[in-house]
This record gives sequence, structure tokens and C-alpha cells, in this order.
Amino acid sequence: MEEQLERFSLGKSMQPKGMLQKVGLIGCGSIGQEIALHVSQKGIDIVFIDLSEELVQASLKSMNDQLDELIDKWGMTGSEKKLVMQRITGSTKYEDLRHCDIIIETILSKKPGTSIEERMQVFERVEQVVSRYTVITSNTATLMISDLSAALQYPDRSLGMHFLSPVSRINIVEVVRHAATSDQAFEMVKKFCHMIGKKVVECSESPGNISTRMIVSMINEACNLLLEGVSTVTDIDEVMMEATGFEFGPFEMADKYGVDKIHKWMENLYREQGDLRFKPSPIIKRMVRAKMLGRHVGEGFYYWTDGVKKAKPGSIRTLGR
Repeated sequence: MEEQLERFSLGKSMQPKGMLQKVGLIGCGSIGQEIALHVSQKGIDIVFIDLSEELVQASLKSMNDQLDELIDKWGMTGSEKKLVMQRITGSTKYEDLRHCDIIIETILSKKPGTSIEERMQVFERVEQVVSRYTVITSNTATLMISDLSAALQYPDRSLGMHFLSPVSRINIVEVVRHAATSDQAFEMVKKFCHMIGKKVVECSESPGNISTRMIVSMINEACNLLLEGVSTVTDIDEVMMEATGFEFGPFEMADKYGVDKIHKWMENLYREQGDLRFKPSPIIKRMVRAKMLGRHVGEGFYYWTDGVKKAKPGSIRTLGR
């Protein structure tokens, strides 16, 4: 395994034929950055595409800052950081994906309800510039990969490849085949996951896969407990952490993923399944309207300062304020 990874530092002319040499990423938000950094740290070149040069530079700066934090905690040296960043290239041009072996779509939808259309457009644009044998994947967990692959001339090259956050610490990738996915595309994704130290969990095509369906159900049920006055945000989180061994409870989990993202997952699952378990809780809807979106904005179910949470003193009627 180590020998394989070392070869990625060689020039392309010296690399064995058939090896994965470059990965493409569409969109470089928080999960995209996590994937880019992890892949690069495993010695693989990665190029990401974003909508504007400003977004490209912002993503590069963010990743640079994240590596600086690792250096401050003695988790990386300055030389290692330099090598990692050298393997990451940002661009606004889809043509820069032409030499990629695998593409991973990780875009953020511009407007609610447009996820499928936007991702289908991405798939179509990608296929126009890559080789026939490039595998095209999506990190989505709540949309059907067969729906997205309808935009492709060769749908057999497409799969779902859902990374769980934080990518650096969770060693599982949910891989979703649809009816047309070829064995060759699936084996390519398995090989890639193995190279970056991830275990493949193959899922039948179903909105939410395993992880997202379980997370959404748990957060919705926690909201029900809150609405019924059974307990408080902090106590519900504490009980779930103690009872299950989870690192954090459902409300802290919602804040860390983003309440807006959780809301989107719930809507997608409810639309697809029609199951009330996935219907967004009134609390989630109110918080999205109030812009209490979680850690990334400083307030959700908790107050957040520099990544540290603080309990909110108010009642559910005032959303904790």
C-alpha cells in the first residue's frame, strides 16, 4: 500500500499504466475541501472547479489555514504542508478536468429545490471534457444517482460516492451503484477508496443511504422531544452521548453539519419517500427562517465562538434566546 502511494510523487511518465493519477472535484465548499485535503495527503493530485476565481482563491486560503492549524498542533510539518498544497489545483474551467480518472461532484445548490437540475448540468458538462473511461460520481446522499446519470451519454460510468464528515477521521465511504453502473466503474471507485485509506460500504440505491437516513431520523426525534417538553437541548444531547458512545448528540450534530443542510436533507428524503419520519420538524423550519444555521454562522441550537459551543439560556418558544 505504502509503495503504491509513493509512486504518486513520481512524474506521470514514470507512473505505472492504469494507476489513478488525478482526481477532479466540482465545488469546493466545506466537504469539498475536506475531500481535497485528504486525497492530496494520500499523495494524489486533485483539481477542483468552482464558479469564480474569488471562490477558488477563498477555498485555497481556507485549506491553507486548515493545514496551518495542523502544524500548530504538531500534526504536520511545514514541508508536508507545502507538498499537500502543491498537489491541489483550483480552476474555473471544466477543461482542466480532462486528465482526471475520477470526478467527484460536491456542489452546493444555489436555490432550494434545484439540486437535481444543477447536478445534472454538472454531469453533462463534465462528460463533455473527460475521457470515455473517466468515472463520474456525486457526493450527494439524498438524491438518486440514477436520476443524475440520466444527463450522461454513458450512464454506466456513474456512481454515488458519499464521504462522511469529518473526512480525515471517518474511514467509511458509502458507494452507491445504480442499475446501469458498470463493474469497471465500481472497481475503479473501490480502488480509489482503498488508496486513500477508506473502507467501501456498498449501498443499494435509496435516498439517504445509511448514514443520512439515520442522522435525519434521530435529529427529528430529538426535536419532537423538545417540542413535547420532555427535556432540554443540552440534556438530550448528554443522554444520547452517554447512551450510545457518540462523540456528540443530535443537536450538536445538527449545528456542526449545518441546520440548513439538515433541513435540505429532510426535504429531499420526505419528497422522495413520503415518510413522516423525514418531514422537517417545525423547530428546524423556524431556525432556518431565523438564520440560526449552526456553528458556521455562530448560532444554532447552541451559541458558537471559535468552534466552542455554549448552551442557550432561553426556551424553545424563543429558539433558546
